[in-house]
Amino acid sequence: MGRKNVIVGVLVVLLIVGSWLVHQKMTDETYLGMSIIPEQHEDIPLYKGLEPTRTHYVIEGDHWQDIYDFYFKELPSLGWVKEYSGSALDDNDSENDWGGFDSRWTKEGFVGELSVSASYNQYEDQTEVMFDQTPIHHATKWINEVPDSLCIYDTVNEEGCVVVDDHEKIQKIVGFINDAIDWEGESPKGQKTGAIVIGEKTIKVLYGDEIELYFQSEMGLKLMKAEPEFFEMTGLKSRQE
Repeated sequence: MGRKNVIVGVLVVLLIVGSWLVHQKMTDETYLGMSIIPEQHEDIPLYKGLEPTRTHYVIEGDHWQDIYDFYFKELPSLGWVKEYSGSALDDNDSENDWGGFDSRWTKEGFVGELSVSASYNQYEDQTEVMFDQTPIHHATKWINEVPDSLCIYDTVNEEGCVVVDDHEKIQKIVGFINDAIDWEGESPKGQKTGAIVIGEKTIKVLYGDEIELYFQSEMGLKLMKAEPEFFEMTGLKSRQE
């Protein structure tokens, strides 16, 4: 009798553990592509009827305006501060056939920004809502005045440079440098290294792939997307290919 009870007990434990593992797997897959899950935050309410589907939430029918009203009422009452919002309600162009909104919010103690957006998918007849937690990036201005000319070096050890004196090109190059975000990580290794000399400032350009590049100077390190226009303006990529 005792042995039978032990076996039954073991089977019950295995059933509980198995059920938990299945639930855990389903939960992980349900929220697989989400950077933030509203159900895990008391100050991020979930509009009634929304169902998670890996990357976003859905509800049958066209409800984006109701969802808009809900979040623009509830979030401020929970301490969120609106940093940006845009919606089809602000679009007066009759040719633009869309329905939805996007918004960004911040709150003391919350790391980064909370993005809440919704759109109506007329083909599926459902409203799709997305929540996202994104870091807040800063871009320190390195160059205060646009110079009359600048020098671009293929490598930091090169003696001669290519002088750029086209005002429009210089403005764009300076804009790229100033708008690049401040980067706290380490400088990349094994990158091609060019240099841009602007007045007394020497700014190294570290790049090596099609995704991103870095600016490095005594003021720190900056990161930006490897924009084709930047390479067109500086000629760095074409000269080192």
